[in-house]
Amino acid sequence: MAITGLGPHGERAVPANQVGLSDADADAARNRHFSVAVVLHTTMSDWAKEELAGIVATLGRYGAAVVEVIDCAFDIDRQISELQRLATEPVDAVVSIPIGSSRAAAAHRAIPAAGKKLLLLDNAPTGMLPGKDYVSVISTDNFGLGQIGAELLAPHVAEGGKIGVLAYGVDFFATHEREIAFRKWIAAHRPDLSLVRGKFADVSQAKAATAGLLQANPDLAGLFAVWDVPATGAVAAISETGKTIPVTTVDLGNDVAADLAGGGLIRGIAAQLPYDQGVAAGIATILGLLERQPPPWIALPGLSVTATNVVEAYQVVWRAPAPAALLRARKPRKNTP
Repeated sequence: MAITGLGPHGERAVPANQVGLSDADADAARNRHFSVAVVLHTTMSDWAKEELAGIVATLGRYGAAVVEVIDCAFDIDRQISELQRLATEPVDAVVSIPIGSSRAAAAHRAIPAAGKKLLLLDNAPTGMLPGKDYVSVISTDNFGLGQIGAELLAPHVAEGGKIGVLAYGVDFFATHEREIAFRKWIAAHRPDLSLVRGKFADVSQAKAATAGLLQANPDLAGLFAVWDVPATGAVAAISETGKTIPVTTVDLGNDVAADLAGGGLIRGIAAQLPYDQGVAAGIATILGLLERQPPPWIALPGLSVTATNVVEAYQVVWRAPAPAALLRARKPRKNTP
Protein backbone atom coordinates (compact mmCIF):
# COMPACT_ATOMS: atom_id res chain seq x y z
CA MET A 1 0.00 0.00 0.00
CA ALA A 2 1.26 3.49 -0.85
CA ILE A 3 2.14 5.94 1.93
CA THR A 4 -0.37 8.79 1.67
CA GLY A 5 0.42 10.96 4.68
CA LEU A 6 3.11 13.56 5.20
CA GLY A 7 5.53 13.99 8.08
CA PRO A 8 5.18 16.52 10.92
CA HIS A 9 6.79 19.24 8.78
CA GLY A 10 5.17 18.21 5.51
CA GLU A 11 7.97 15.83 4.56
CA ARG A 12 7.32 13.13 2.02
CA ALA A 13 7.99 9.70 3.45
CA VAL A 14 10.99 7.56 2.74
CA PRO A 15 9.76 3.96 3.10
CA ALA A 16 11.46 2.09 5.91
CA ASN A 17 12.63 -0.68 3.59
CA GLN A 18 14.76 1.85 1.72
CA VAL A 19 16.79 2.82 4.80
CA GLY A 20 19.71 0.59 5.75
CA LEU A 21 23.31 0.35 6.88
CA SER A 22 26.35 -0.35 4.73
CA ASP A 23 28.66 -3.16 5.82
CA ALA A 24 31.27 -0.56 6.79
CA ASP A 25 28.78 1.35 8.96
CA ALA A 26 27.59 -1.85 10.59
CA ASP A 27 31.17 -2.78 11.50
CA ALA A 28 31.86 0.74 12.75
CA ALA A 29 28.79 0.62 14.99
CA ARG A 30 29.78 -2.73 16.48
CA ASN A 31 33.18 -1.33 17.36
CA ARG A 32 31.68 1.70 19.12
CA HIS A 33 29.40 -0.15 21.60
CA PHE A 34 26.78 2.60 21.76
CA SER A 35 24.30 2.85 24.65
CA VAL A 36 20.66 3.78 24.09
CA ALA A 37 17.67 4.56 26.32
CA VAL A 38 14.07 4.08 25.13
CA VAL A 39 11.23 6.25 26.46
CA LEU A 40 7.74 4.94 25.63
CA HIS A 41 4.26 6.27 26.36
CA THR A 42 3.50 2.77 27.64
CA THR A 43 5.17 -0.63 27.57
CA MET A 44 1.95 -2.48 28.30
CA SER A 45 0.19 -2.50 24.91
CA ASP A 46 0.77 -5.16 22.25
CA TRP A 47 2.02 -2.42 19.92
CA ALA A 48 4.58 -1.16 22.44
CA LYS A 49 5.91 -4.65 23.17
CA GLU A 50 6.54 -5.37 19.49
CA GLU A 51 7.94 -1.90 18.81
CA LEU A 52 10.40 -2.36 21.66
CA ALA A 53 11.31 -5.86 20.48
CA GLY A 54 12.22 -4.50 17.04
CA ILE A 55 14.30 -1.69 18.51
CA VAL A 56 16.17 -3.94 20.94
CA ALA A 57 16.89 -6.70 18.41
CA THR A 58 18.16 -4.26 15.80
CA LEU A 59 20.37 -2.27 18.16
CA GLY A 60 21.78 -5.51 19.52
CA ARG A 61 22.58 -6.69 16.01
CA TYR A 62 24.82 -3.64 15.60
CA GLY A 63 26.50 -3.82 18.99
CA ALA A 64 24.43 -1.18 20.78
CA ALA A 65 23.11 -1.81 24.30
CA VAL A 66 19.64 -0.76 25.40
CA VAL A 67 20.53 0.33 28.93
CA GLU A 68 17.13 1.59 30.03
CA VAL A 69 13.47 1.30 28.99
CA ILE A 70 11.07 3.79 30.58
CA ASP A 71 7.31 3.33 30.74
CA CYS A 72 5.72 6.78 31.13
CA ALA A 73 2.23 5.30 31.61
CA PHE A 74 0.83 8.11 29.39
CA ASP A 75 1.98 10.65 32.00
CA ILE A 76 3.60 13.65 30.31
CA ASP A 77 5.01 14.97 33.59
CA ARG A 78 6.82 11.69 34.11
CA GLN A 79 8.16 11.80 30.57
CA ILE A 80 9.48 15.31 31.09
CA SER A 81 11.18 14.28 34.33
CA GLU A 82 12.74 11.16 32.78
CA LEU A 83 14.06 13.03 29.75
CA GLN A 84 15.61 15.68 31.96
CA ARG A 85 17.29 12.91 33.94
CA LEU A 86 18.49 11.09 30.82
CA ALA A 87 20.11 14.29 29.60
CA THR A 88 22.56 13.89 32.50
CA GLU A 89 23.07 10.12 32.11
CA PRO A 90 25.91 8.44 30.16
CA VAL A 91 23.82 7.33 27.16
CA ASP A 92 24.62 8.04 23.54
CA ALA A 93 21.07 8.25 22.22
CA VAL A 94 17.44 8.37 23.33
CA VAL A 95 14.51 6.95 21.36
CA SER A 96 11.27 8.59 22.50
CA ILE A 97 7.61 8.70 21.57
CA PRO A 98 6.53 12.18 22.73
CA ILE A 99 3.34 12.38 24.77
CA GLY A 100 1.94 15.58 23.30
CA SER A 101 3.61 18.15 21.11
CA SER A 102 3.94 21.35 23.13
CA ARG A 103 4.65 20.57 26.78
CA ALA A 104 7.16 17.87 25.96
CA ALA A 105 9.30 20.03 23.66
CA ALA A 106 11.72 21.56 26.17
CA ALA A 107 12.47 18.23 27.82
CA HIS A 108 13.15 16.62 24.45
CA ARG A 109 15.43 19.50 23.48
CA ALA A 110 17.47 18.76 26.60
CA ILE A 111 18.70 15.52 24.97
CA PRO A 112 20.49 17.05 21.94
CA ALA A 113 21.57 20.00 24.11
CA ALA A 114 23.48 17.46 26.20
CA GLY A 115 25.24 16.13 23.10
CA LYS A 116 23.10 13.01 22.68
CA LYS A 117 21.17 11.83 19.63
CA LEU A 118 17.37 11.98 19.79
CA LEU A 119 15.19 9.70 17.67
CA LEU A 120 11.41 10.19 17.68
CA LEU A 121 8.55 7.76 17.14
CA ASP A 122 5.31 8.99 15.53
CA ASN A 123 5.47 12.60 16.71
CA ALA A 124 7.78 15.64 16.70
CA PRO A 125 7.32 18.13 19.56
CA THR A 126 6.38 21.68 18.60
CA GLY A 127 9.21 23.73 17.14
CA MET A 128 11.70 20.87 16.85
CA LEU A 129 13.40 20.33 13.51
CA PRO A 130 15.11 17.29 11.95
CA GLY A 131 18.87 17.48 11.67
CA LYS A 132 18.95 20.16 14.34
CA ASP A 133 16.88 19.03 17.31
CA TYR A 134 16.40 15.37 16.42
CA VAL A 135 17.70 12.81 13.95
CA SER A 136 14.47 11.48 12.43
CA VAL A 137 10.82 10.62 13.06
CA ILE A 138 9.96 6.98 12.42
CA SER A 139 6.27 6.25 12.05
CA THR A 140 3.52 4.30 10.41
CA ASP A 141 1.53 6.21 7.79
CA ASN A 142 -1.08 7.38 10.29
CA PHE A 143 -3.03 9.25 7.64
CA GLY A 144 -3.29 6.01 5.70
CA LEU A 145 -4.46 4.20 8.83
CA GLY A 146 -7.37 6.63 9.18
CA GLN A 147 -8.32 6.07 5.56
CA ILE A 148 -8.31 2.30 6.08
CA GLY A 149 -10.49 2.67 9.18
CA ALA A 150 -13.07 4.67 7.21
CA GLU A 151 -13.01 2.38 4.19
CA LEU A 152 -13.59 -0.70 6.36
CA LEU A 153 -16.42 0.90 8.37
CA ALA A 154 -18.40 2.49 5.53
CA PRO A 155 -19.94 -0.73 4.10
CA HIS A 156 -21.45 -1.54 7.50
CA VAL A 157 -23.33 1.79 7.84
CA ALA A 158 -26.62 2.39 6.05
CA GLU A 159 -27.42 5.43 3.90
CA GLY A 160 -27.76 8.61 5.97
CA GLY A 161 -26.32 7.03 9.12
CA LYS A 162 -24.39 8.69 11.92
CA ILE A 163 -20.82 7.68 12.78
CA GLY A 164 -18.93 8.43 15.98
CA VAL A 165 -15.21 9.19 16.16
CA LEU A 166 -13.65 8.26 19.49
CA ALA A 167 -10.67 10.62 19.53
CA TYR A 168 -7.63 11.07 21.75
CA GLY A 169 -8.03 14.43 23.47
CA VAL A 170 -4.29 15.07 23.71
CA ASP A 171 -2.01 17.02 21.36
CA PHE A 172 -0.67 13.96 19.53
CA PHE A 173 0.24 14.07 15.84
CA ALA A 174 -0.33 10.38 15.07
CA THR A 175 -3.90 10.12 16.33
CA HIS A 176 -4.83 13.53 14.92
CA GLU A 177 -3.66 12.34 11.50
CA ARG A 178 -5.86 9.25 11.78
CA GLU A 179 -8.90 11.30 12.67
CA ILE A 180 -8.31 13.87 9.91
CA ALA A 181 -7.89 11.13 7.30
CA PHE A 182 -11.00 9.29 8.52
CA ARG A 183 -13.09 12.45 8.22
CA LYS A 184 -11.71 13.28 4.76
CA TRP A 185 -12.40 9.80 3.44
CA ILE A 186 -15.98 9.83 4.70
CA ALA A 187 -16.58 13.32 3.25
CA ALA A 188 -15.23 12.22 -0.13
CA HIS A 189 -16.75 8.75 -0.39
CA ARG A 190 -19.80 8.72 1.91
CA PRO A 191 -21.06 12.32 2.11
CA ASP A 192 -24.47 10.96 3.17
CA LEU A 193 -23.02 10.08 6.59
CA SER A 194 -22.80 12.52 9.51
CA LEU A 195 -20.04 12.50 12.12
CA VAL A 196 -20.06 13.13 15.85
CA ARG A 197 -17.06 13.16 18.15
CA GLY A 198 -16.28 11.83 21.58
CA LYS A 199 -12.88 12.09 23.22
CA PHE A 200 -10.81 10.76 26.09
CA ALA A 201 -7.63 12.10 27.68
CA ASP A 202 -6.73 8.76 29.28
CA VAL A 203 -7.43 5.28 27.93
CA SER A 204 -9.28 4.44 31.15
CA GLN A 205 -11.88 7.04 30.11
CA ALA A 206 -12.65 5.46 26.73
CA LYS A 207 -15.58 3.36 27.93
CA ALA A 208 -17.23 6.30 29.69
CA ALA A 209 -16.60 8.57 26.69
CA THR A 210 -18.31 6.04 24.43
CA ALA A 211 -21.24 5.71 26.84
CA GLY A 212 -21.67 9.49 26.75
CA LEU A 213 -21.50 9.49 22.97
CA LEU A 214 -24.20 6.80 22.81
CA GLN A 215 -26.43 8.63 25.27
CA ALA A 216 -26.18 11.86 23.27
CA ASN A 217 -26.62 10.03 19.97
CA PRO A 218 -28.99 7.07 20.38
CA ASP A 219 -29.07 6.69 16.58
CA LEU A 220 -25.32 6.08 16.33
CA ALA A 221 -24.71 3.55 13.54
CA GLY A 222 -20.93 3.13 13.58
CA LEU A 223 -17.76 4.06 15.48
CA PHE A 224 -14.09 4.61 14.71
CA ALA A 225 -11.67 4.47 17.67
CA VAL A 226 -8.19 5.86 17.06
CA TRP A 227 -6.41 2.80 18.47
CA ASP A 228 -7.21 -0.64 19.81
CA VAL A 229 -7.02 -0.18 23.59
CA PRO A 230 -9.75 2.52 23.72
CA ALA A 231 -11.62 0.48 21.12
CA THR A 232 -11.99 -2.35 23.64
CA GLY A 233 -13.53 0.13 26.07
CA ALA A 234 -15.86 1.32 23.34
CA VAL A 235 -16.93 -2.25 22.56
CA ALA A 236 -17.67 -2.83 26.25
CA ALA A 237 -19.81 0.32 26.43
CA ILE A 238 -21.75 -0.59 23.28
CA SER A 239 -22.26 -4.17 24.44
CA GLU A 240 -23.78 -2.98 27.72
CA THR A 241 -26.51 -1.19 25.76
CA GLY A 242 -27.40 -4.35 23.87
CA LYS A 243 -26.87 -2.60 20.56
CA THR A 244 -24.93 -3.95 17.59
CA ILE A 245 -22.84 -1.05 16.32
CA PRO A 246 -19.92 -1.80 13.97
CA VAL A 247 -16.50 -0.54 15.08
CA THR A 248 -13.19 -0.09 13.30
CA THR A 249 -9.90 0.84 14.86
CA VAL A 250 -6.11 0.94 14.51
CA ASP A 251 -3.60 -1.72 15.70
CA LEU A 252 -4.05 -5.47 15.59
CA GLY A 253 -3.99 -6.04 19.34
CA ASN A 254 -4.96 -9.46 20.66
CA ASP A 255 -8.33 -8.36 22.07
CA VAL A 256 -9.59 -6.63 18.95
CA ALA A 257 -8.22 -9.39 16.71
CA ALA A 258 -10.18 -12.00 18.69
CA ASP A 259 -13.32 -9.86 18.53
CA LEU A 260 -12.94 -9.43 14.77
CA ALA A 261 -12.32 -13.12 14.17
CA GLY A 262 -15.20 -14.13 16.40
CA GLY A 263 -17.80 -12.00 14.64
CA GLY A 264 -17.99 -9.32 17.33
CA LEU A 265 -18.49 -5.59 17.00
CA ILE A 266 -15.02 -4.99 15.53
CA ARG A 267 -15.50 -5.15 11.75
CA GLY A 268 -12.10 -3.98 10.54
CA ILE A 269 -8.66 -2.97 11.74
CA ALA A 270 -5.97 -0.73 10.25
CA ALA A 271 -2.89 -2.56 11.45
CA GLN A 272 0.52 -1.08 12.05
CA LEU A 273 3.75 -3.08 11.75
CA PRO A 274 5.31 -2.20 15.11
CA TYR A 275 8.19 -4.68 14.99
CA ASP A 276 9.20 -3.40 11.55
CA GLN A 277 8.87 0.17 12.79
CA GLY A 278 11.15 -0.74 15.69
CA VAL A 279 13.69 -2.18 13.26
CA ALA A 280 13.60 1.06 11.26
CA ALA A 281 14.02 3.10 14.46
CA GLY A 282 17.02 0.99 15.45
CA ILE A 283 18.66 1.47 12.05
CA ALA A 284 17.99 5.22 12.10
CA THR A 285 19.50 5.42 15.59
CA ILE A 286 22.71 3.75 14.44
CA LEU A 287 22.89 6.02 11.38
CA GLY A 288 22.47 9.08 13.57
CA LEU A 289 25.13 7.92 16.02
CA LEU A 290 27.53 7.44 13.11
CA GLU A 291 26.71 10.96 11.85
CA ARG A 292 25.01 9.47 8.79
CA GLN A 293 21.86 11.60 8.64
CA PRO A 294 18.86 9.38 7.79
CA PRO A 295 15.74 10.79 6.12
CA PRO A 296 13.77 13.17 8.36
CA TRP A 297 10.59 11.08 8.13
CA ILE A 298 10.72 7.32 7.71
CA ALA A 299 7.36 5.64 7.37
CA LEU A 300 5.68 2.27 6.94
CA PRO A 301 2.31 1.57 5.27
CA GLY A 302 -0.67 0.24 7.18
CA LEU A 303 -2.34 -3.12 6.63
CA SER A 304 -6.08 -3.54 6.05
CA VAL A 305 -7.46 -6.37 8.20
CA THR A 306 -10.91 -7.99 8.06
CA ALA A 307 -12.31 -11.27 9.33
CA THR A 308 -11.20 -12.95 6.10
CA ASN A 309 -7.48 -12.21 6.50
CA VAL A 310 -7.08 -11.71 10.25
CA VAL A 311 -5.09 -14.94 10.75
CA GLU A 312 -2.59 -14.14 8.01
CA ALA A 313 -2.36 -10.49 9.10
CA TYR A 314 -1.74 -11.52 12.70
CA GLN A 315 1.20 -13.65 11.61
CA VAL A 316 2.62 -10.78 9.54
CA VAL A 317 2.24 -8.18 12.29
CA TRP A 318 3.28 -10.23 15.33
CA ARG A 319 5.65 -12.70 13.67
CA ALA A 320 4.05 -15.53 15.61
CA PRO A 321 1.36 -18.17 15.07
CA ALA A 322 -2.16 -16.83 15.42
CA PRO A 323 -3.84 -17.59 18.77
CA ALA A 324 -6.24 -20.51 19.00
CA ALA A 325 -9.29 -18.23 19.06
CA LEU A 326 -8.41 -16.83 15.64
CA LEU A 327 -7.67 -20.25 14.20
CA ARG A 328 -10.96 -21.68 15.48
CA ALA A 329 -12.81 -18.85 13.77
CA ARG A 330 -11.22 -19.84 10.45
CA LYS A 331 -12.08 -23.56 10.62
CA PRO A 332 -15.03 -24.49 8.39
CA ARG A 333 -17.99 -25.84 10.30
CA LYS A 334 -19.00 -29.40 9.59
CA ASN A 335 -22.40 -29.95 7.97
CA THR A 336 -24.87 -31.50 10.34
CA PRO A 337 -27.05 -34.33 9.00
